[in-house]
Amino acid sequence: MSCSHSINLSMKYLLLLLFLLGSSFLFGQTSKGSVHGTVKEAAGNIAGATVVVPGSSWGATTDANGRFELTLPLGKHKISIRFVGYTAVEKEINVESNSLTLGEIYLSPSANQLDAVVVTGQFGPQSVRNSVYQIRTISNEQIRLRGATNIQTVLNTELGMRFSNDLTLGTTDVQLMGMSGQNVKILLDGVPMIDRGSTRESLGQIDINIIDRIEIVEGPMSVTYGSDALAGVINIITKKGDEKAQLTLTARVQEETAGKEYQPFAGKGTHNEFVGVAWQKKGWQVSGNFSRNFFGGWQGGNSDRKKEWLPKEQYLSTAGVTYRTQKLNLWYRFNGTSETLKSLGDTYINTQTKNLSATDQFYITYRWFHQAQGEYQLSDKTSIIGAVSFTDYSRQTETTDYDLVRERRTLNLSGSQDKSTFKTTFARVTAQHRLSSAISIQHGFEVNLNGSTGERILGRPHINEIAYFASSEFKFGKKINIRPGLRFLKNSVYDAPPAIPSINTKFVLAHGLDLRVAYARGFRSPALRELYFTFFDASHSIRGNTNLKAEHSDSYNAFLTYQVIDKPAFRLNSTLGGFYNHFNNLISIGTDPSDPTISTYLNVDTYKTTGFTLNNTLFWKNLQGSLGFSHIGRYNRVSESVSSPAFVWSNEVTTNLRYTLPKIATSLSLYYKYTGKLPTYQAVTTENNTITTLAETAAFHMADVTLNKVFYKNYTLIGGVKNLFNVTRLTNSALNIGTGHSTGGAVPMAYGRSFFVGITAQLSK
Repeated sequence: MSCSHSINLSMKYLLLLLFLLGSSFLFGQTSKGSVHGTVKEAAGNIAGATVVVPGSSWGATTDANGRFELTLPLGKHKISIRFVGYTAVEKEINVESNSLTLGEIYLSPSANQLDAVVVTGQFGPQSVRNSVYQIRTISNEQIRLRGATNIQTVLNTELGMRFSNDLTLGTTDVQLMGMSGQNVKILLDGVPMIDRGSTRESLGQIDINIIDRIEIVEGPMSVTYGSDALAGVINIITKKGDEKAQLTLTARVQEETAGKEYQPFAGKGTHNEFVGVAWQKKGWQVSGNFSRNFFGGWQGGNSDRKKEWLPKEQYLSTAGVTYRTQKLNLWYRFNGTSETLKSLGDTYINTQTKNLSATDQFYITYRWFHQAQGEYQLSDKTSIIGAVSFTDYSRQTETTDYDLVRERRTLNLSGSQDKSTFKTTFARVTAQHRLSSAISIQHGFEVNLNGSTGERILGRPHINEIAYFASSEFKFGKKINIRPGLRFLKNSVYDAPPAIPSINTKFVLAHGLDLRVAYARGFRSPALRELYFTFFDASHSIRGNTNLKAEHSDSYNAFLTYQVIDKPAFRLNSTLGGFYNHFNNLISIGTDPSDPTISTYLNVDTYKTTGFTLNNTLFWKNLQGSLGFSHIGRYNRVSESVSSPAFVWSNEVTTNLRYTLPKIATSLSLYYKYTGKLPTYQAVTTENNTITTLAETAAFHMADVTLNKVFYKNYTLIGGVKNLFNVTRLTNSALNIGTGHSTGGAVPMAYGRSFFVGITAQLSK
């Protein structure tokens, strides 16, 4: 506790120092000429716009009247003018005297998402408009305006995504296109993240402050990223330095209530602090970041010391070095996570000491993630990309008896102390060849080595997989783009198909009207945790199953994108998508046939998802918005035993709006999502028979409002309200037969309406 307390004090003093330094911390720079101008948009002047020379340390910010003054050495320069929600403008200037006046520089509202540059699954960086895949992007600007402190906050209003929470384990899982768990691939700069269980808890263990953007690929990516990317890929792209010389210090503090519960900087509520530094010169970049995320838990319906949402203390650290030349880009980064979840027990009178005592369980996670990547441009037609990573992930349980008067002591009861460790080595080498303007080839090798040990792991199992993948892109004029691919793999435990095929196509039907159609075959072998991991506590009785079969699947999707209006001050585009996924031997959690009180991993003979999505985005002057709708159906073999329709359906509606006030460097944002009821068929084995029934989780509304204000050039103030509709638990009609992994009872979704305020400072040389 003393170490944690000293870290907290150090963080506060460091953050306080950075904020007090203010703009006076800016380092001097020898200047020979002064450049003046005014940045405007259609409605008037823009305050808080940045004017920088890319690849240098020179920059300025416009004042309340939109004016700026930039000191530069004499000679030719390229300057870039940028502001949130507007398209950047670049100008070539020549400073020939002590003063250069540029006059008025006009910015127009930023182009829509179709013009965003993406890298996931591409042969090279290109715009979403030209990609053969259906990709959504979430920019750093959107993340910042959201006031997000974790990735779930950013994704939970995205169309087709649904989150579920396990309060006992403190984990959150994500669904995409009706599929979840192992069928959604989580990547950090293209490298897969590992998790202990089937839920994607790694999403909550990535520092939101180091993210540049998030790319979401809808539909199967089994050839490039493996067959467990059938629902799609969430690729988290971190910030990369591209300046020639720069020293940047960044600090952030954000405070948030947990419902009505709050104590400043510690205790009740959510408390987030971040500090980062980056130095760059002559192609080299060195960076380091540190975040402390503290959640005091939420009492909810519990009393005494127990919390409905467990308290969590999380420390995230990042250190990296990059070397870049015109043809070569090499970088290494270390990501460290230390996370402690605290399950606090109610107090009782200890019969021996006569003191108040409590039995607590701490779930401690360590994730040490080493990642190195390199890119080399052999020629204008050939490039090579390599990536290697090593993950050492462990989670341990510590059970203690806490004497509220004296001290804490360790308990040695069965199952009270344990540690499970998962280690993964990953390597991939990919080559891109542009044979002509119409034909490109991408191919590569991938190695994935997985091992696990621990008290709850049966033996010391290993599963290794080696794959070779290849795809080609054929362009027939400007209107047809076809990308077939094959993945050949060898699994050390399961027999894989000789080849896994996929084909992605893009057709330009008319000006502004594009059609994308894709198919992919899938194969996924069971993971170590599904085969050998056993977990028993007060709320879970889950046993691994070494008799699992591998999954096989077929996935289809189609997306029609139409640029309805494309004018400088008014843009409107719509995307209509449909998908169908068919699984054989889908791995899921169910009741152990030999013991109805225990859950285990089972193969579902047949599982299907299908549905459609409609998403519209609007850019009109200072207003940006989106409106989306989805209708998703799910089917499993259980539904054949009842007279109801085979598919059960759920709807979603999302709306995101942002209005920018450039004169005062302020923006107001609204995020809303309606998630319809989620029906599922369940088959529960009792002592007498098997019950098949249709259960439903209730519908709910979620909405956030945020206000963002730039002031004193280097500071951003943000505040707002999250969960306007005060959602906490959802009613659920699933039967609770007393199984070890029952879905009966209320479903936890959030901890009520909360209020937050934060400030960010960025000081640069």
